[in-house]
Amino acid sequence: MLIKEFRVTLPLTVEEYQVAQLYSVAEASKNETGGGEGIEVLKNEPFDGVPLLGGKYNKGQYTYKIYHLASKVPTFIRLLAPKGSLEIHEEAWNAYPYCKTVVSNPTYMKNNFMIVIESLHLGDRGHQENVHELTSDKLKMREVVHIDIANDHVARADFKPDEDPTKFHSEKTGRGPLSGNWMDQVDPVMTCYKLVTVEFKWFGLQTRVEEFIQKSERRLFTTFHRQVFCWMDRWHGYTMEDIRAIEEKTKEELDRQRNVGKVRGMKAETD
Repeated sequence: MLIKEFRVTLPLTVEEYQVAQLYSVAEASKNETGGGEGIEVLKNEPFDGVPLLGGKYNKGQYTYKIYHLASKVPTFIRLLAPKGSLEIHEEAWNAYPYCKTVVSNPTYMKNNFMIVIESLHLGDRGHQENVHELTSDKLKMREVVHIDIANDHVARADFKPDEDPTKFHSEKTGRGPLSGNWMDQVDPVMTCYKLVTVEFKWFGLQTRVEEFIQKSERRLFTTFHRQVFCWMDRWHGYTMEDIRAIEEKTKEELDRQRNVGKVRGMKAETD
């Protein structure tokens, strides 16, 4: 088991991020779908009575997705995994500002593989010690990683000039570009505290795969939140009703897109 807590600070309010995140997830999903791969949305519906973070949150929006991923995992996994096993199931309970996501592979890996992502969104600069209320044993295992969307390295394959926070200026809000010690200076400000717990039980591969997954999560969080910021003028001003309509339209587009054209989006960076 490998536990990391990624802290992503952004020049947004917590309320703005709720809309920004959902809009960006819908847009990014379309960029990752095509050529027989991508994201299939099976459920997107309200939930109630599911206790999260010690019962502090218990209702919100539930989604169930299947990720068809063949080209998005490293070669050494593709060689070992039988055909059809590279389907990843994702269940998410969005009780904003708290969200819990569970990623699994029930067909092949069953209980031997799980990624749990617990996200709490707070109006601060990312320095609270234990927002996820971890036990002392889990705290000893946890590594904290701060992500700087403006200054952190971005893989060449992920870089897009129009998604560069050091260049972007929002016409709607006047925010950006971001430079220097911007995280200590911006207002408004908020942080996504994303606790990622990875377990991959496969003799001889466990450490390598768990490290690969955590590296991939960091890459994904960095790229995604650069988009969240640089797409600000697209989502700013939307309501939650607008977002639900966008999500429904996106589901229809994904169903059409998945089985046509070429494979799209992010692929495994290294083998």
